[in-house]
Amino acid sequence: MLDLTPPDPETDEHLLARLRDGERDVFGPLVRRYERELFGYLRRYVGDDDLADDVFQNTFVQVFLKIQQYEPGRPARPWLYAIATNQAIDALRRRNRRLADRPADTVSAPDEEGEPRPLFELLPAPGDAPPDAADRAEQRELVRAAVDRLPELLRQTVLLVYFQGLKYQDAAAALDIPVGTVKSRLHAALTKLTEDWAGESAGCATRNAE
Repeated sequence: MLDLTPPDPETDEHLLARLRDGERDVFGPLVRRYERELFGYLRRYVGDDDLADDVFQNTFVQVFLKIQQYEPGRPARPWLYAIATNQAIDALRRRNRRLADRPADTVSAPDEEGEPRPLFELLPAPGDAPPDAADRAEQRELVRAAVDRLPELLRQTVLLVYFQGLKYQDAAAALDIPVGTVKSRLHAALTKLTEDWAGESAGCATRNAE
């Protein structure tokens, strides 16, 4: 009997291994596979669509240049995120050298088209009901500002785990740090975000009462 089951798509690891072996025709499919996800991460990281597009392109230039450093079988996603994060850091450093007297751009909040849920849903004030639609935009702005104020090491960990949905092990591999450090950074970040959230919410309540 003829098997009409479609073949399983190649894994990211297989595509990287083939690219490592010189099969350049797999480079395009690999880029397209990560285009939405990785660009969304970079847009949040650098806070600017144009800069994120440049960093995305530079990331895959580096993938092509560093492909011989990829160990076949190594998880592809954290390897790609590590390259993207390093490229984002370099891009921000270059921009900050040029614009040292200007404030950093605000980190974007996730959209609602299949992206991870807004971070404010992870930070409810005690006893609060879920936010209604009228409050959603204001709360998103508060979270955007709070995430932007985090120290860089905490911010990059929050972006990878909460916005991109990476597992602790994958985030640790992407950042080249132990899993325990990922957890401690998240704890510190969420503590600070909760404090900022409480302060901002109290400020909003005071303004609304006036």
